[in-house]
Amino acid sequence: VQLQASGGGLVQAGSSLKLSCVISGDFITKYLMGWFRQAPGKEREFIATISRSGGSTYYVDFVKGRFTVSRDNSKNTVYLQMNTLEPEDTAVYYCAADRFSRTGSTSQSEYRTWGQGTQVTVSS
Repeated sequence: VQLQASGGGLVQAGSSLKLSCVISGDFITKYLMGWFRQAPGKEREFIATISRSGGSTYYVDFVKGRFTVSRDNSKNTVYLQMNTLEPEDTAVYYCAADRFSRTGSTSQSEYRTWGQGTQVTVSS
C-alpha cells in the first residue's frame, strides 16, 4: 500500500488549504487514517485522525475549530481542510495509515504506512 499526499503550498495567514491523501494498493476502508506535521527543527506531531467509516474524528487541541479531517472511501482519499492558517502551521504535512488499531491513535508508532509529505508554508 502507498500513500500520496498533495495540496500543500504557500499561502498568507488567514487563508485556507485542503490537503488530499490518496491510498493505492489496498482499500482505504481497512485503515484508520491520520494526519501529522513536522515543522522545521521540531519533532513530528499528531494533528488529526479519522475512523474507517469517517464517523469518528479526533483532533489535537491547537487545530480544533480550524482543521477538519474527512474521507471519501469511494475515492480512496482522505482530506485535511485547513482554515484560518497561521504562520505557526508552517510544516511538512504527512498522512498515515493504521491497519490494525480499533480506534484512532495519536501515536506515530501505530501508523505503519506513511505518505511522502506535502509542504505548507504560511506567511505573515
